[in-house]
Amino acid sequence: MMKDKQQLIEKLFEKGILINKEMLEQEVDSSLIQKIENEPDIMVLNSDYVTIIHQQTSLIDWYEIDKHRVDAEKDRNDDLYQRELQEQKKLISVLNPLLLSSSSKISDLESELQTLSLSEITSEILPLFDSSVSSSSEITSPPSPNYDTLLSPQVNLEINSELNSTIIVTSYETIAHKYDITDFTNFFISRFKFLESILRNRQEMDNILTINRAFSKKEKEKVSLIGIIAEISTTKNGNLILILEDLTGRINVLISKNKKELFNLGKDLVVDEVIGISGTSGDKIIFAENVIWPDIPLTHEMKKSEVEEYAIFLSDIHFGSALFLHKEFERFLRWIRGESGNDTQRKMASLVKYVFVVGDLVDGVGIYPSQEEELEVKDITAQYEGFAKLISQIPSDKQLIMCPGNHDVVHLAEPQPVFYKEFASALYDLPNAILVTNPAIVNIGKTKDFSGFDVLMYHGYSFDYFVANVESIRNGGGYHRADLIMKYLLKRRHLAPSFASTPYLPSFIEDPLLIKKIPDFFVTGHIHYSKVANYRGITMMSGSCWQGKTSFQEKLGHQPEAARVPLVNLKTREVKVLKFIEPDQSEEKATLNKINQNKRKTNGD
Repeated sequence: MMKDKQQLIEKLFEKGILINKEMLEQEVDSSLIQKIENEPDIMVLNSDYVTIIHQQTSLIDWYEIDKHRVDAEKDRNDDLYQRELQEQKKLISVLNPLLLSSSSKISDLESELQTLSLSEITSEILPLFDSSVSSSSEITSPPSPNYDTLLSPQVNLEINSELNSTIIVTSYETIAHKYDITDFTNFFISRFKFLESILRNRQEMDNILTINRAFSKKEKEKVSLIGIIAEISTTKNGNLILILEDLTGRINVLISKNKKELFNLGKDLVVDEVIGISGTSGDKIIFAENVIWPDIPLTHEMKKSEVEEYAIFLSDIHFGSALFLHKEFERFLRWIRGESGNDTQRKMASLVKYVFVVGDLVDGVGIYPSQEEELEVKDITAQYEGFAKLISQIPSDKQLIMCPGNHDVVHLAEPQPVFYKEFASALYDLPNAILVTNPAIVNIGKTKDFSGFDVLMYHGYSFDYFVANVESIRNGGGYHRADLIMKYLLKRRHLAPSFASTPYLPSFIEDPLLIKKIPDFFVTGHIHYSKVANYRGITMMSGSCWQGKTSFQEKLGHQPEAARVPLVNLKTREVKVLKFIEPDQSEEKATLNKINQNKRKTNGD
């Protein structure tokens, strides 16, 4: 019996799954092991999870359940965890339901743009107005990328045509192997060493010591330390206590509430981020006087191209949702084809050379509770086919660059791989599309005399954590202020500085979410709000969405800001935000009727 248990533990561990002690006291049949093969994201097996797995039809967000389980154990409060389990047991969302009838059509694609004037103010929302349809000019297609090459962990894939230049600088491949504790330690050590190397060059960091040497310093002696934050707590007097860790040991750091500016900075710290601390030594403690982040150098240049051409940034299309904004997306397509707008607007459209789509191309299946009631297209392959049909209407002389998001059918852990060809083969048939991982870095606009622009693409799954846990972001506007979140991450040179902020795979020698290469553009999505700002020569943009408010967002109190497209003049670096939605958002109201009809069908009314 003991030998069988040992074999079970080893078999599950090879799959990256830990088994709860209580499960070892029960009989585990072979069919359960087979079912676990279809649940690649499960990390811990317990009796609650077995009950859900045996349902067979459910698509489960194991990361979310695990988060509630850990929170329940930490806070000794089981209510939220049990509610999440019950919600998942009710959720019946299969990956491939009956194929959508071939007679189903995308409706309402012929509506006109509203008649509004064009403003010339930089970074302003610009509603487009309609004009007569013009004849389209002859267009050429850039060569298709070699995806076998693209999938290597570090790629330099150059794709040139007469009209554009695109180089994939960084894209990742997750190579499955048997994980052990060294994978996790190497992950954090690589993060620490890279960020430490930046901090050591900061002028504010004098007398830098390793933590083990700091203990030998006299009281009130000036010291500087670099470390990972292991814990954050508050004393009974209201001061902050950090436990700072490096490769030599741990030490307490006190941030006094009497140093108000420093204390406010301290309240924005999160566990696992790497910081520098300067202060004075005490008895086995450091009294902080300054907190230093790796940050972007002040000398970082805002580059400008010699050629006037444009790039536009979309995200969160959510094709397949009953709340997908068909009419608004068709307005965008008519503009990008040069069929709508005044002379200035049409000229901008003709000069667009790069179209980025930063994740959530489709709405997916089984992403959140009761999602099926809000789906117009219930098959994942059909969703990608419908999206590809729409996006193919963009002239093929414009380079498409697309990465996945948390609604796309790839694993949730980051880096997310390139779209699975098994479900998204339609994307691979687009002649002008380049598909990359999430995150990725792509260089555009390179010429013989110009180095081009590095574009950091990250869908933004970690954003939810920082809105919830960072006071300055939450109080500064939360989800409405993507620029605050992006600035926060740039300062820390990491896309998910806290371990809990996003699921990830420790499959790489080096932490792939580090911001090692300083980008010219940092583009994101996920939170369904458009925002544009600059930080130390980096243009930060969030790409809005093309979906009305879902019931899930309603519960969370989200108010999406849809159908807005940031457009960048690469010669001047001016940004305009184009608006393709009507003021009354009648499309969203119309689709609510669709959802109610779907619910009635589901309930058999």
